[in-house]
Amino acid sequence: MTISTIRQIKQQIQQLTNDDADNQLPSFWLTDWLLHVIEKPAVALMIEEDYKLTDSEVARFNAGVAKMQQGIPLAYLTGQQEFWSLTFSVNEHTLIPRPDTEVLVEQVLNWINDRSTYFSSKRLLDLGTGSGCIAISLAHELRHANWQVVAVDLSSEALKVAQYNAVRNNIANVEFVQSSWYQALPASDEQRFDVIVSNPPYIDETDEHLVGLKAEPISALSAPNQGLADIEHIIQQATSYLCTGGLLAIEHGYDQGDAVQQLFLDSGFDSVHTVKDYGGNDRITLGQNP
Repeated sequence: MTISTIRQIKQQIQQLTNDDADNQLPSFWLTDWLLHVIEKPAVALMIEEDYKLTDSEVARFNAGVAKMQQGIPLAYLTGQQEFWSLTFSVNEHTLIPRPDTEVLVEQVLNWINDRSTYFSSKRLLDLGTGSGCIAISLAHELRHANWQVVAVDLSSEALKVAQYNAVRNNIANVEFVQSSWYQALPASDEQRFDVIVSNPPYIDETDEHLVGLKAEPISALSAPNQGLADIEHIIQQATSYLCTGGLLAIEHGYDQGDAVQQLFLDSGFDSVHTVKDYGGNDRITLGQNP
């Protein structure tokens, strides 16, 4: 096998991202994958262009490119994804954390910081935690304020990943529970939460874009009733688990803001409003339990 230098691989990446419009991969996926394979920092792309990859490194790089072209995301090849300044392990049992979900974390923290003296329990619930990125990021930010986070997921395999991520990021103030939404949680006044947060499945089951998602778990992405079934369930049950004045914050699809707001209002929530993501699309709806 011909040994390739970083310079030659960069030329190969340029061809891959320029030539095939039908199978376009983000160029940063390819450069990040190269850096992962050769275990070097990003600066190596500029100052070590003459570095020669071994035969096994070239073979691994090319095999990874082929997998990405088949629809496997970069994060599943590297096994990790950055989110909220932390690093999370991911696999085929979890969704890959998206930057827009950081808006959810940001909104919850803003709400808590604005109401620092009004909390009944300092308990926060994350429904459908997946990799644990939301729960662990919030627990990380709130650990010095003595908040306790409870994170639930129906998938035992996802919970294993989330538990590993809590240890990986040195987070102790989070508890993981296997549950279908609220099912395994006690609905008692003593066990209520000041905040409930969720990034549930919200893509319509008939959405044509699901066909292109070949790696991530579809059950964590799509839901019946135009993608609103799980959101509706979470909202309707939330008042039984929220403290008076507590916050419910839900991530949803770009075209679901009005429908989700109506679900909040139908369940009696106050101060209902929708926040846009970094792309300017409706993404997070919040409301307070009266």
